[in-house]
Amino acid sequence: MKLYYAPGACSLSGRISLHEAGLAAEFERVDIKTKTTEHGYDYTAINPRGYVPLLVLDDGNAVSENTAILEFIAGMDASLTPGGPLGRTRLIEMLSWLSTELHVAFKPFWHSEDEAERAAASEAVASRLALIEAHINELYLFGPRFTVADAYLFVMLRWAQAFGVPMSADVLGYFERVAERPTVRRALVEEGLFVPLPSVDTSSIEALI
Repeated sequence: MKLYYAPGACSLSGRISLHEAGLAAEFERVDIKTKTTEHGYDYTAINPRGYVPLLVLDDGNAVSENTAILEFIAGMDASLTPGGPLGRTRLIEMLSWLSTELHVAFKPFWHSEDEAERAAASEAVASRLALIEAHINELYLFGPRFTVADAYLFVMLRWAQAFGVPMSADVLGYFERVAERPTVRRALVEEGLFVPLPSVDTSSIEALI
């Protein structure tokens, strides 16, 4: 398999999940601005949508969209899915919410220089993090079992810290627990990133995402 990624983007959750599942994969960096890969290929010829992640399987089939990729990886390793008869359904439910509600709320940070819009985005992200807080009382989103949804949420908590979005002590504690996982640290090192803890100076956003 090969995962096309950009450092610190939502594709980081796929890398973490592949490591958690113990699945061998290649990783090819994509310059999102120029739409070229690290080997000089036109990324739009590989993925016409032009964004990451994209997971190319050994048989040549490709899976796009982060939630679909994470659900696929969870299907390869059941331990990355919540337990119980509705486990897979609850995972899809959570991934959908993270994508359509939390991830989307960050858009003004990427695409707007208007301070009012960015302030509104900060409030929107913070309000959604407050909703998710009820799910992290027992280590992770689904209790003691780490799932692909935790990998996705971790990536967005990195963004939240980078943009100065306020987080509660419980959310910060969750963030730090996930950051301590060996697979997470491995993924961060591989992408040339570091774990921003509360004491870290977040004035340089480019260094954090």
